[in-house]
Amino acid sequence: MAIGSGPPTRHPAGATIYSVAERAGVSIASVSRVLQGSQAVSDKTRKRVLEAAEELRYVPLAAARSLAVRHHEAHGLVLPELSGPYYSELLMGFEYRAAELGQSVVLMLAEGKADLPRAVRKLATRVDGLAMLGSSAIPEETVTALGGSKPVVLIAGDEGAQVDTVSAENTSSAREITAHVLGHGRTRLLFVGDPASGPDIRDRYAGFVAAHVAAGIPAAEAVRVALREEDGTAVADRLLRGELEADGLVCANDELALAVLVRLRGSGLRVPQDLAVVGWDDVMTARYVEPGLTTVRQPVRELGARASDLLHERITGSASPLGAQVIPTELVIRASCGCPPPPVAVRARP
Repeated sequence: MAIGSGPPTRHPAGATIYSVAERAGVSIASVSRVLQGSQAVSDKTRKRVLEAAEELRYVPLAAARSLAVRHHEAHGLVLPELSGPYYSELLMGFEYRAAELGQSVVLMLAEGKADLPRAVRKLATRVDGLAMLGSSAIPEETVTALGGSKPVVLIAGDEGAQVDTVSAENTSSAREITAHVLGHGRTRLLFVGDPASGPDIRDRYAGFVAAHVAAGIPAAEAVRVALREEDGTAVADRLLRGELEADGLVCANDELALAVLVRLRGSGLRVPQDLAVVGWDDVMTARYVEPGLTTVRQPVRELGARASDLLHERITGSASPLGAQVIPTELVIRASCGCPPPPVAVRARP
């Protein structure tokens, strides 16, 4: 409801930012800043603009009220795609926590966007804050520019001057799982995944290299593939054709590792006897496949929830100074690396 001595004035359909500015007696730029939630306006100006916008029905009444009380209603989330377990878990964690905070989520998928930076900038005008996966697809200057105008949280991205980051630990755990496979006497390991695809994969490859340096063994160049099931199957086929030679694979995610494992076993190659295979994420399938997949567990759903939490804190002004939050990861030993499978529990008959 508008604040004033009489009922709100009904404006003909087609009210514009110009009519709001005229009614409020302020510039168009001031109206734009207020309606986008910017704090760079005085309370007096904000009140006048919101009253004018409500009277003219320039924005829905609920949106005007939410701005007036600084109740932020929308979190933007940019993901590359939704295929595979990682992105769905991340989305569920982010959306569930946003719902607990009373926020809605506007999701944008990067896949298929001809001009992704432009699409991200456009999304930023519709939400109160933005979370996005750290990726080479979005230029650093775009992220920095957005961070200078509204809250931005990078998920699994590099720490930047203008944005917050939330990520899982990568390098140490990658070094640990690689050293574990080397400890089984394997000497010709390949890292499967493209380090240029994002900071998390880059850091996993760095851990792979570090383990080789510590063991005094040269580290092979990464097998640069995307992180999808079909790419894992293609890598397995290259191994079967003799195009790649290895006695162990350190895969950048479980989706690749599981696809490799299934294709190799289906072709008569024994895992881990002929080739050790390990992954990353610890998706549910990893514990049920035969042999069980040795992997690194990262709490993907918690990663999404932390990002949503931090974005809300930043929007409401309650967050600490900009920085990076790192969630611990954990090595999970099963049988695909060469370790003996755990004994099967047999229930005694009465």
